[in-house]
Amino acid sequence: MTDESDTATAGWFSDLDPSDLEGATAAVLEGRRERPADWPTLAVDAGFADDESAYYDRLHEATTAATRGAVREREAADDRQLVHAIRAMDDCERTSNELAERLAEWGGTVDPNAGTGLEYARELTTRDTDGDARPDDATAGGPRLQSLAERVVSLADEADELREYVERETPTIAPNLAALAGPVLAARLISLAGGLEELAKKPSGTVQVLGAEDALFAHLRGHAPSPKHGIIYVHDAVRGTHPDERGSAARALAGKLAIAARVDHYSGDRRPELEAELAQRIETIQARTDDETTKSDTSERNGGSDA
Repeated sequence: MTDESDTATAGWFSDLDPSDLEGATAAVLEGRRERPADWPTLAVDAGFADDESAYYDRLHEATTAATRGAVREREAADDRQLVHAIRAMDDCERTSNELAERLAEWGGTVDPNAGTGLEYARELTTRDTDGDARPDDATAGGPRLQSLAERVVSLADEADELREYVERETPTIAPNLAALAGPVLAARLISLAGGLEELAKKPSGTVQVLGAEDALFAHLRGHAPSPKHGIIYVHDAVRGTHPDERGSAARALAGKLAIAARVDHYSGDRRPELEAELAQRIETIQARTDDETTKSDTSERNGGSDA
């Protein structure tokens, strides 16, 4: 029978076969001790390792395997899949637009019917079926233009399909956040934070400026004013508010988004009251500028006096 002193000094290697890497990995992940001990010596005494060097070799193998397993589990989580999807969507959109500009610039040198943007790329890929002439195949760039156009269109289509995936999956992963921000903006916030758990742990002030890190760092260096908002600017509650009140709108929105992220991560309960509370708060904020506009118009009609 093991006494208390043995239990207190038992290492992660206790009762393990030295060749059992899976068991060692589980022991490293699950083991806890209240205080340190001379683990190499204890491992040698227990017969787990021949010497200190062998102990550290086995510890290295176990901790490396444990880390890889933890990373695989983390990356397989639904919110991480959403992070990869939104980032891939943005990459596809950015790359397809950049290549579409290159295609139009190149096409203008050999194609008398060259257009601009993704529309030109799509039109160029359908010329054969429409019976229209391609760029002169005798020209060195003609076939390559067609090939580039196909790749531009393929990337743009992939971006559209990824957007559909994000819009479909975000409400199941973060229902309250998706309801408040919309699926795409919610996914971007999760991506910028590094995951739903990380977003749930952030204060509303940090959520407010996610995506404005460059401006924030410039402010901290004394080179710029403090940013009022980051990516949440695209939300109607902020963008649709008068510039003088956008800071207040951004704070109100960020506060509700922070609460929504916490509810989604820790309980997953649907809280429709968050939407109603946000709508009421934004209405109050926007009414301020409406009142000021009414007062200004009245003053002008009265010759510059409120009397």
